[in-house]
Amino acid sequence: MIYLFDSNIILHYVRQSAVMRQIEEVFDPFGAGNESWLCVVSKGELRSIAVQNQWGKPRRQRLEAIMNEFYPADIFSEETIDRYAETDAFSQNKLPAKPLGLTARNMGKNDLWIAATAHILGANLITTDSDFDHLKGTYLALLKVGV
Repeated sequence: MIYLFDSNIILHYVRQSAVMRQIEEVFDPFGAGNESWLCVVSKGELRSIAVQNQWGKPRRQRLEAIMNEFYPADIFSEETIDRYAETDAFSQNKLPAKPLGLTARNMGKNDLWIAATAHILGANLITTDSDFDHLKGTYLALLKVGV
């Protein structure tokens, strides 16, 4: 199984929370036959959180160690860029070939990159957010945890 971790999930790994334990038990993302990926956009978000919240050196080192356990997923392919554009248009209900069926959804730009990356990888996106709900089944496989 291929997994892409949303930024908020990495924070649960830093905290070693119940959500982290749930993910480990239910999905075994680092087990044999599984691949766990982290988008470069998430790495940027997480480092920003560490700076803004003035994390100390031990906590930053823990974050970096956790992020290094993942395959790095970049966003520099034309296919990923095209999927970003299509996902944004779909979310805004501006894709005539694929109507959203709901009112337009404003997604954060980082979430759009993460969704596009999950789609290109064929990954199950693990998140606690509802921001991706409208994409489930159309653009990505979504695994919501901690709810």
